Amino acid sequence: MANCVELRDRGGYEPEIEKKFASEGFTVFAGRRDGAKLEPLVKEIEQAGGEIHARALDARKEDQIISFLGDSDKHAPLEVCIFNVGANVNFPLLDTTERVFRKVWEMACYSGFLAGREAARLMLPRGQGNFTGATASLRGGSGYAAFASAKFGLRAVAQAAARELGPKNIHVAHLIIDSGVDTEWVRQRRIEALGPNALDNPDLLMPPSSVAGSYWMLCQQPKSAWTFELEIRPFGERW
Repeated sequence: MANCVELRDRGGYEPEIEKKFASEGFTVFAGRRDGAKLEPLVKEIEQAGGEIHARALDARKEDQIISFLGDSDKHAPLEVCIFNVGANVNFPLLDTTERVFRKVWEMACYSGFLAGREAARLMLPRGQGNFTGATASLRGGSGYAAFASAKFGLRAVAQAAARELGPKNIHVAHLIIDSGVDTEWVRQRRIEALGPNALDNPDLLMPPSSVAGSYWMLCQQPKSAWTFELEIRPFGERW
């Protein structure tokens, strides 16, 4: 029996990832701070014949990460760990408080380190791991000093882990999603920021299923041709 763990913050495209792995025969363990919000996903996967275990999880807490991953590994050998905590906030530099900067770093970088370290401890030498990045992993944009620095840091953690763990048969991949993903939350944010015509071009948003498919593709790569970093964007996205 295979086991896939997915750690995330707010709702979004991540349920497609869980549904994809469940449909492929994986037992899914899902964690987010508000565990109750995972209940609809649990019902959907179980009704489709899949197996999922969901619970509340604060990925910034070391003891909770250790317990969550340890429990999943006891149920079935951990093969895939997907870290997908967001923390995408925009503040002008002078309005970025110490608390905002630290909280964003905790969510988008520190918690990724904890998840990656503990997943590696359990998976050696049998598994794969994945980290999720963003455009901010490569470029600091106006208003994104906190977010970009955290994503730069997560990318560095992933890169160091990939170089250390690759020779030990663990595939660490960093996925850069250079696009808004087509969810209700993203749609509302785009309308608020860009006005009522923000959704006129459907080619600027990425279907959630495409993100899930990219994760699945990374996990299917043979060890003779592993990808460390994968950038994905819709064909209509300017870059």
